[in-house]
Amino acid sequence: MYLTREEEKALAGEYGYAVQKSMELLVALGDVNGADRLISVTSVQVSGVSYKTIGDAGVEFLMEFSGSGAGVRVLTTLNPAGVPLSGELPVPEHFLRMQGRILSAYRRMGAVLSCTCTPYYACNLPRYAQHIAWAESSSVAYANSVIGARTNRESSISALAAAITGKTPLYGLHLDENRQPTHVIEVLTELRGELDYTCLGYHAGRLGGVPFFQAKAVPAPEELKALGAALATGSVSMFHFSGATPGRASVEGLEKIQVGRGELEDARETLTTCDSPEVVAVGCPHASLGEVLRVVELSPAREVWVFTSMQVKQLVERHLRLPENIKLIPDTCMVVAPLEEMGIKSIGVTSAKAAYYCMHLSRMQVRLDSLEALLSCED
Repeated sequence: MYLTREEEKALAGEYGYAVQKSMELLVALGDVNGADRLISVTSVQVSGVSYKTIGDAGVEFLMEFSGSGAGVRVLTTLNPAGVPLSGELPVPEHFLRMQGRILSAYRRMGAVLSCTCTPYYACNLPRYAQHIAWAESSSVAYANSVIGARTNRESSISALAAAITGKTPLYGLHLDENRQPTHVIEVLTELRGELDYTCLGYHAGRLGGVPFFQAKAVPAPEELKALGAALATGSVSMFHFSGATPGRASVEGLEKIQVGRGELEDARETLTTCDSPEVVAVGCPHASLGEVLRVVELSPAREVWVFTSMQVKQLVERHLRLPENIKLIPDTCMVVAPLEEMGIKSIGVTSAKAAYYCMHLSRMQVRLDSLEALLSCED
């Protein structure tokens, strides 16, 4: 792989240990994937922020790495932590202490402690065709497919390496030829809200590739967000939706796969294992301002947890007095928070991604349903 003179110096260790190790990782990643060079990135979204997902080994690595003088060179934002920084959830003391060490390490390296999976709602909104290095799967799908920026699905380590060097290998979804659709999905039924889009995404995510969706209507941005997050539970990091995705896409000669109401219902049933969840939680990915207002408009009779970014929470609370049973919880989410350690055994969600990970990562019972249905079910 071709390296510039500056990149060769970085690889040789002339700019310090952290830059050298980051460059070694990126060069190896590029070699494995056939990249011919590195490119500059304008922003990074780092995963591996919750203590639940990285554990003691991850904490040790971050403490050592940040202590070596590592510092980010481009705008770097963080995925959700395992706890809300303002203390809305009663998590175990040990978890809270270890989470604090993780955030301290990222702060020392110069990352923005955004702690959201929707950085485009906060302070990290790339422009069309910009090269970025993002690691959170749903934000990767959104960036590629709705914004039109260019990123592979980075690991937590490769994203951090990109943040420290400002570089990433040129391969995968950074290249025009890999961004073209591989098959067409003809949606034969009307898509009614987030539940239908998230079920469609879960079904299509099992097929892989870069799907091109043809449907009867153009979805709203929040519906595209739900679709992309569910797709990302499979191996899909980019999709095209007719009338919504920027740029040109050719579908001539592609295989056509039809999806109807039956496939959507099958996806919902696959991700549902209980009827009456203890907790109803929305905001996976983190809720937008519009989605928070939707919860408020429904005037829920039961308690509902709404996970969102701190920016959205502050905006809502400046203008609205929320009822006590609507809890806005920033900085974390139902997937990476230790809900099972808090004694919660079942959860109701509107997101296929949340259902999938709560079921397989947290071993919880799950009900996937519409917001209206969840808010009317018994506690």
